[in-house]
Amino acid sequence: MSDQQNREIFGELQSGDRIRLRHEVKVGFRTWMQTTEGAVVRTERRRHGLHTRRNPDDKVYSDLIVLRCDDGELTTVTLDAFSELEKLESAAPQES
Repeated sequence: MSDQQNREIFGELQSGDRIRLRHEVKVGFRTWMQTTEGAVVRTERRRHGLHTRRNPDDKVYSDLIVLRCDDGELTTVTLDAFSELEKLESAAPQES
């Protein structure tokens, strides 16, 4: 999946949409692929700084998604060039 396709899907996301995100996790020298699935709580474009010397006017942003997983856990994932974002069909509401 291309970065452009991810951006298009990200731009269309609404609260409550179900998504699956395959992304790379790096801790120290270890790297692995992780799949996270859940309902979108909100999306943000967040400004942040990097650990390099940059011009103070140089703005850097990340696209992130706050998800509610099926077990109720809230998690935040950041999209990058290696992310694979997929919008899923919403499940029919369950009656209790």
